[in-house]
Formats: sequence, C-alpha cells, structure tokens
Amino acid sequence: MNKKRSIKRQNQIRLTLTWLLVGFVSLLILYPLVWTVGASLNPGNSLMSSSIIPKNISFEHYADLFNGKVDYVTWYLNSMKISFFTMILTLIFVSFTAYSFSRFRFVGRKNGLILFLLLQMIPQFSALIAIFVLSQMLGLVNSHLALVLIYVGGMIPMNTYLMKGYIDAIPRDLDESARMDGAGHFRIFIEIIMPLSKPIIAVIALFSFTGPLGDFILSTTILRTPDQFTLPIGLYNLVSMKMGASYTTYAAGAVLISVPVALLFLWLQKFFVSGLTAGGSKG
Repeated sequence: MNKKRSIKRQNQIRLTLTWLLVGFVSLLILYPLVWTVGASLNPGNSLMSSSIIPKNISFEHYADLFNGKVDYVTWYLNSMKISFFTMILTLIFVSFTAYSFSRFRFVGRKNGLILFLLLQMIPQFSALIAIFVLSQMLGLVNSHLALVLIYVGGMIPMNTYLMKGYIDAIPRDLDESARMDGAGHFRIFIEIIMPLSKPIIAVIALFSFTGPLGDFILSTTILRTPDQFTLPIGLYNLVSMKMGASYTTYAAGAVLISVPVALLFLWLQKFFVSGLTAGGSKG
C-alpha cells in the first residue's frame, strides 16, 4: 500500500514539474511575441508603456505601413517572392538529391555526403566577400535571383541529410514491388517515395520559406536600391535613422511578417503526421 502511494506521489511530482517546465518555456516564447504586438498598438513612436497591451490601442502604425509613408508593401512582396522561389527550388533539389543518396550507390557517394556535412558547418557570412565578388562577376548584384540561388545552395546540404534519413526509413520492399510491376525509378520516386515523405517535405518547406524572411546580412550584401529591399533591410531602416526612428511602426511591420508563416504552417501541419501510408498501396 505504501509502495503504491509512493509511486503515485512520484508520478504527481513528475507531472507537476513537467507542467512547470512547459509553463516556463511557454512564457519565454510568448512574452516577446505579446510584447511586440503590444508595442505595435502603442500610440506614438515610443516602445515604453505602462502595460504590455496599451490602454489606448491605436492601429495608426499598421496604417502607416500601407499609406505610402514607407515602402513596406514593396519590401513585403520582395520577401514573399524570394521566400517562395527559395522554398520551391529547395524542395525540388533536395528531393532529388536525397533520393539519389538514399537509393543509389555510386562513385563518390560517401565523399559527397561528407562534403555536404562540411559545407553545412561553414556559416554563410564567412564567405560574404566571395559571394559578393561572384555575384558581381555574374552581374547579379542588386538582384533577387542572386539571393534565391544563395539561399537554395545554403539549404541543400542540411536538408538533404534530413530527407535522406527519412527516405532511408522507407522500406525498400515497396521499391522492389513497384519495380516488379514495371515502374521505373522516376515513377517510384513520384508515386511512392514522395507521398510517403510528406511530413519531412512539409518541414523542409517551412524551414526554407522562413529562412530568407529573417536574413539581414546576405540581403544587405547583395541588394543596393530601395525598390529591391527585403523586409529585414526595410524594417532596419525604420529604426536606424538618425532622427525620427519609428520603433512602433517597426513592431507593426514585424508582426505582419508572421502572417504568411502562420498561414503556411496551418496549411502544412496536416502533412506533419500524414504520409506514413499514403503511397503504400501504389506501385
């Protein structure tokens, strides 16, 4: 009896500690978000307020983003375009590369995987000079194409490792069964591997879309004119002016960045737990 009570008490303690930890981590995550939303609703240009959510809520800063005072719409569209094409190209290249490394044995395969791992360890900003010189030689300075190519190239190594590990876990019996029915490698890839890989594809899509939205160093290295600026550069300019810096407008702009990310996550979340049996009957 005492042993049962002891076990029950231990379970209660563990459950309590778990909830305390979850609450603490949630607070760390939510507080900055709530504070940013509150700052965006604060009248004036000051971030100081007597409460997290101001008493006198104002949407003037959101209106300022779209009334022509700043080129926020241009920055927003530029960032969405870069993120979208980065996501699409990353998914295409990573899918084929991961499938090749997972299902084929060829000369240089092991060295290629090691090279991918080494490339992932080198931060992109360490090659800023080389990236700029190469972009200048190719005539891609102040071009969104240059940023898309750089982002895609930087995301291929790590995401290839992630997707390769996922594809490795898919039984090869499915490939062999489809091959016996006359299916080629491309059909197996499209009709079996890809449906079964929906969860990891969704993860890579989300990562590759959000990556460019938060980049400042590479974008400032390549882009030169305001009409080509992305959101990080444009929002930085709002608070870097020597006079008239608008921190609250910056907060409003930062809040709106989360809208497409949230919508993409809501659309992709159904794939995070699906796909495990989606292609099992195909061949």
